[in-house]
Amino acid sequence: MSATASTAAPSVGRPRAFDMDTALQKALEVFWLKGYEGASLPDLCEAMGINKPSLYAAFGNKEQLFLKAIELYENRPCAFFYPALELPTSYQVVQHMLCGAAKANADPNSPPGCVIVQGAISCSEAGASVKQALIEKRQKGEVALRERLEKAQAEGDLPADADPAALARYIGAVLQGMAIQATSGASCTDLRMVADTVLQAWPGKK
Repeated sequence: MSATASTAAPSVGRPRAFDMDTALQKALEVFWLKGYEGASLPDLCEAMGINKPSLYAAFGNKEQLFLKAIELYENRPCAFFYPALELPTSYQVVQHMLCGAAKANADPNSPPGCVIVQGAISCSEAGASVKQALIEKRQKGEVALRERLEKAQAEGDLPADADPAALARYIGAVLQGMAIQATSGASCTDLRMVADTVLQAWPGKK
């Protein structure tokens, strides 16, 4: 349920007169387009339709708002990384990740690229804590993929001489590269060619 004026606890004796979920989605769009540091508080307030006191009362500071927006981004219906880990073979796992990335990064209905990847490479020292949080998210994903590939190897789905850690790092690098290429104008078709090239050489069973 959205935290609206009827459901949110009052911050200073008066309920919030906006929908927090909608406001957070608008903030995500600004961060996605402009990056963490490029998105100013006036930009965010204008997009969210609120003033600075309301932003601080509802979301905390800019850093907290960004991390909440990233959580929303990761839980979108079109998210592909963690759902892919549930598929039965390592080939299908990687196929779902790479094809999902090709579609999501070049989706004409959203800004190009990945807000997590872009945020991690654009932060300066002033945004060090945000950059570290994004790095940890990437590392968490790499660990989850490595563990899934280790399981595939134990089940005979990957050859005994495969290196799950190296493969997980490789796929992570490809996913990041696809996101960066999308911001430079690569189309879904372009990115699918990258995905197909990786899949042709994948050591696991189809």
